[in-house]
Amino acid sequence: MNVINTIDACGQVLCHDITQIIKGVTKDVRFKKGHVIQQTDIAVLLSLGKDHLYVWEKNETLLHENEAAEILRQICQNDHMIPSEVKEGKIELMAACDGILKIDVERLNKINDLDEIIIASRHNNTPVKKGDKLVGTRVVPLVIDKEKMQQAQTIAGDKPILQLLPYKKWKVGVVTTGNEVFHHRIKDTFTPVIEQKLTQYDLKMDGHRIVNDESVNITRAIKELIAEGMEMIICTGGMSVDPDDMTPAAIRDTGAQIVTYGVPVLPGAMFLLAYYNKNVPVMGLPGCVMYAKITIFDLVFPRIVAGEKIKKSELTSLGHGGLCLDCDVCTYPACSFGKGV
Repeated sequence: MNVINTIDACGQVLCHDITQIIKGVTKDVRFKKGHVIQQTDIAVLLSLGKDHLYVWEKNETLLHENEAAEILRQICQNDHMIPSEVKEGKIELMAACDGILKIDVERLNKINDLDEIIIASRHNNTPVKKGDKLVGTRVVPLVIDKEKMQQAQTIAGDKPILQLLPYKKWKVGVVTTGNEVFHHRIKDTFTPVIEQKLTQYDLKMDGHRIVNDESVNITRAIKELIAEGMEMIICTGGMSVDPDDMTPAAIRDTGAQIVTYGVPVLPGAMFLLAYYNKNVPVMGLPGCVMYAKITIFDLVFPRIVAGEKIKKSELTSLGHGGLCLDCDVCTYPACSFGKGV
């Protein structure tokens, strides 16, 4: 790359984009990388404050910013992702479908630890919608050592550092517990909340049981729904430590393997996750899911819908960032709740 006077640049090839900003009118690339400068361009370039220009000088040890950005795209891009056009050494990736964004944070940090390279992503395990921005990449200088980009490729290996797990179709069974609902003393206001949340993932309640607070009846209802082909079970109510809250014991009595009963997240501390026959997720939801806008259920459920089998250590790690601030205007998932740092 050589620096030359703009007035002497006719016939030279630009090695970087040049942006034109006219307040209230435009902010866009006026001359693109690779443009062969014409005599008529000189006055425009001078009006943009460009008394000097960087023009391309071929060097086998260097890469132009756009070429380097393309390498970073390859390091990041996986299935179900759509890249933007490269612009001023930057490429972004957008979601091609709804799903859960997975980031290999360790490899991401190692690549960003290399000078002059930037990969800025959303948080790991963020639920995203089709068209959402996932990551932005760029290199800082106009040209970068080819060897440095090779270091980034070596760290990345042969597997992209991003994944987008699309949501899957599930047959969902719901067990509503509580003497007050079973005996029609009050209206069931919990089940409609679950139905509404299911629609966010293009799911519906395929099976339903309303049972009293007897453990044996809750256990029977869960098993009946599974026998009817339900692939996921959600139990509402009866999740506290009071003597008459029998849902945790009832789930355990089905033979399901308990991953955890209790999670360091507020609201939602009394959440239970188990797996029946190793592959049917069974969730016990505390009462806060009925009245709080965002809870532990909203952190865990999208990952389950995407087909992840969640470990206890992952739930424990939610404690860092697991305090919902109950903002007047909820912006989840564009907030720190459940994300950690």
